[in-house]
Amino acid sequence: MGVSHFLEHMMFKGSKTRRADEVNEAFDRIGARNNAFTSHELTAYHAHTVPEHTLHALGLVADLLRPALRQEDFDQERGVILEEIAMYEDNPFWTVYERVQEAYFGEHPLGFRVLGTPESIQSLRCASMQGYFQERYAPSNTVVAAAGNIDFEALVRKAEEETAQWNSPGVPRSYPPHITHEAKFTVEDKRATRAYMMFAWPGPDQSDQRRYAASMCAYILGGQDGSRLYWSLMEPGIAAHATTEHQGHDRCGQVIGAVVCSSEDRERASDIFMKECAALQDSLSDADLTRARSMVATAVALAGESPSGRMRRLGMKLSATGEYRSLEDELRSIQALTLRDLRECLSAFPMKPVVSGCVLPPK
Repeated sequence: MGVSHFLEHMMFKGSKTRRADEVNEAFDRIGARNNAFTSHELTAYHAHTVPEHTLHALGLVADLLRPALRQEDFDQERGVILEEIAMYEDNPFWTVYERVQEAYFGEHPLGFRVLGTPESIQSLRCASMQGYFQERYAPSNTVVAAAGNIDFEALVRKAEEETAQWNSPGVPRSYPPHITHEAKFTVEDKRATRAYMMFAWPGPDQSDQRRYAASMCAYILGGQDGSRLYWSLMEPGIAAHATTEHQGHDRCGQVIGAVVCSSEDRERASDIFMKECAALQDSLSDADLTRARSMVATAVALAGESPSGRMRRLGMKLSATGEYRSLEDELRSIQALTLRDLRECLSAFPMKPVVSGCVLPPK
């Protein structure tokens, strides 16, 4: 737990051909913006540059992905990772999110913490990371996504050239069954100044066509201004924050809800949240669908306005489903939704939280 994120950091400590400062200088010389992120299911390394430097940037990213993984760098970066974990632990919202995920998924790997824990990071050894790298960072387990003014055939040839010498084991994926766990907990934290509540319940996975309806239902319930939770919790001043969001994972999905309010209002806010969840299916209207469909379509379209947004969407979709779907295909799926689709989704995946957690100040 935490090895993928730790390894992401180690990629920037230098390759077998470049020192860490030389990696940064090489990207700077072509004016590229490069970075990386790690989620529960993938790590992404990306660079943005002008079209004439596209293939050069791809070569630099490929070199980045052949890290030296030196022991001295590992020992130094361990302290950075531990500081990052401590920084997130200072955030009550993040604390309740991680604990809800652990309670919801139980022993399932999606319940692991992306950053790991102080214990898992302290016990990790450089040799173990090197073995993990050899097993998983292979062409068969990699997606290359690009967007903008590119020569696709040249990009493919460059990717093949850069990865020709990579270790190429078959990388299997296991899909342990997810057994939904029910739990309710409250944690007192001296760093909290108000109540931070989070809820979780099942939803469609990211390959399920019903994911569009689930996202729409979550938006109507707890999207931006104008949602059910906005009018029942935020507009009256009961809560400062109240949202719901569908999160599709690989062969496993969920819906997450969050409410932030004063400690004195937490029971009242929780009751209102539950009532809005229970009432959604029978109260859906054409007006809800029209408004939500337009807002979600606008959000999808805006995310695709920049090449970097399209690149990320393509990479995430290909990693998750193995298929290409254009932005226009996604918009058509959203626009085709009907009230019947939403109600059928809610019948299969009721808005019924099975895990609820709260972090609040000590009494």
